Amino acid sequence: MASSSSSKIRSSSPFPNILLSCLNFILFILASASLAPVILLKNPPTTLGWALLLVSFLSLLSSLVSFFSQLTHMCFIAHISLVLAASIGQFLSVIALFTRENSSLQLIKSTRDPKEARVLIRLECGILMTMFIMQLGVLMMACAVHSSWVKDHEGLEAEREAMARKRSRRMARVQEESMANAAKIAEIRAKELDEKMKNKYGQWVKTDFEGV
Repeated sequence: MASSSSSKIRSSSPFPNILLSCLNFILFILASASLAPVILLKNPPTTLGWALLLVSFLSLLSSLVSFFSQLTHMCFIAHISLVLAASIGQFLSVIALFTRENSSLQLIKSTRDPKEARVLIRLECGILMTMFIMQLGVLMMACAVHSSWVKDHEGLEAEREAMARKRSRRMARVQEESMANAAKIAEIRAKELDEKMKNKYGQWVKTDFEGV
């Protein structure tokens, strides 16, 4: 019964689940790709480099947790928390790299050619901007899928409760019928016993009167 209920929940809205999985897969690829420019700019990274890597790691983690977010309520909360944290980090990183490109280059302290370092900074900014847009899409789809899952789950619970009530009423009816049948049988047996007693004592009384 539990497996059929869970399969009904999963099959009730396959398209949003597939779309959410695709968005998370693309986000996973983008987050993995965002690691390369930071490492190529400066290895080991500086403080700004570590901050950019942290944003990428949060995005990777959020995309991985998303595959378990539909299993339990706690997984969903963890996924949404990671998505929000990654989105804030991506937004701040894009603002920093886009509006303060020269300052970012100075903070990263890249030993590469300035033109090559600038290209890598812009590439990282473009990847983070795309990740931010994808992360917002994941956030909206995750909320929609979870809301649909909760509604389906509540509907199945209500159906289960209705079936349980019907079953209990049916059992109560069967119990009442069995008690009524038992009472009828007892009444019939009592009447039969009365008839036997009347016939038996009637014969004794008749014999006594005949002897007198």
